[in-house]
Amino acid sequence: MNALTVNLQSVLELTDEQFFKLCQANRDLRFERTATGELIIMPPTGGETGNRNGRIIQQLMNWTDADGSGIAFDSSTCFKLPNGADRSPDAAWIKLERWNALSEEEKEKFAPICPDFVIELLSLSDSLKVAQEKMKEYIDNGVSLGFLINRKSRRVEIYRQGKEVEVLDSPTTVSGEDSLNGFVLNLEMIW
Repeated sequence: MNALTVNLQSVLELTDEQFFKLCQANRDLRFERTATGELIIMPPTGGETGNRNGRIIQQLMNWTDADGSGIAFDSSTCFKLPNGADRSPDAAWIKLERWNALSEEEKEKFAPICPDFVIELLSLSDSLKVAQEKMKEYIDNGVSLGFLINRKSRRVEIYRQGKEVEVLDSPTTVSGEDSLNGFVLNLEMIW
């Protein structure tokens, strides 16, 4: 099943509060919202993708706990990006001082902050082109490093601020580089 995009703007323009309430009232559905206000209804992942995504978040959380310089988030977390989009990366990380600068209310809702680092894991129902556009959107909004993992082709696309996308074929690991100093994602469990 593919994501469903609904343009409600001719009928209704959701405020941030209304979008938050819509998501809370429909917890069995995953929503995102584009910068232009289109509502995206995301299908649930299959078992293999869910397991692999769990392995990714496990590695990121373990490193975050040991490092202590930031906070990690799973795919159920939605962020309000500077361009107005509401996005939920499969895994995300934010420097602790940036996260702590938010109010408690901002932390409880869809935090108005762009992560420093994101990972997207392409599932069978995802479009590569759409995922690549989403990664570019993250970079344009302030993400310093992002990984787009394509299990089917065994490729990782690495997105960095101010640089061309780097494509790695069948890597066993990828590094968090300077953005997440010391973080190494083991892809053997992901492939």
